[in-house]
Amino acid sequence: MADYKDIIASCKDQKGGIIEAFHALQQEFNYIPREALTEAARVFGISEAQAYGVATFYSYLSVEKRGKYIIRMCESAPCHVAGADELLKAIEKELSIKVGETTSDGKFTLELTECVGQCQATPVITINSEPLFNVTAEVLPQVLSAYK
Repeated sequence: MADYKDIIASCKDQKGGIIEAFHALQQEFNYIPREALTEAARVFGISEAQAYGVATFYSYLSVEKRGKYIIRMCESAPCHVAGADELLKAIEKELSIKVGETTSDGKFTLELTECVGQCQATPVITINSEPLFNVTAEVLPQVLSAYK
């Protein structure tokens, strides 16, 4: 696992460097650790409050510790028509968590997201940003077993 200081330093001279750093941190840790926010503020010459503001502005980024696998349920109208509500209930039941929570083993975090642009194959979930199409409550156990 990379060190957060090295990740931030590697983005210091890039245009939009703090955002690039936050994306790289998210890629490495699945969230932006508090100490990394502090370091980014120092490196980019802004206040911690400003760094926190950047990190929390984008819904893709998180400053809260999350699971190894981030499941995002699309909450757009086409997915709802195709059974997203039923699928969301099935995910919550299968993992014993609600939206915004992480499983006790730290493996899965469940979040909602806006349209992921795959409306031809609804309902859609993403796991660590990889879209999975036509997911139903019936196939959910097999889908999740690949990550358990």
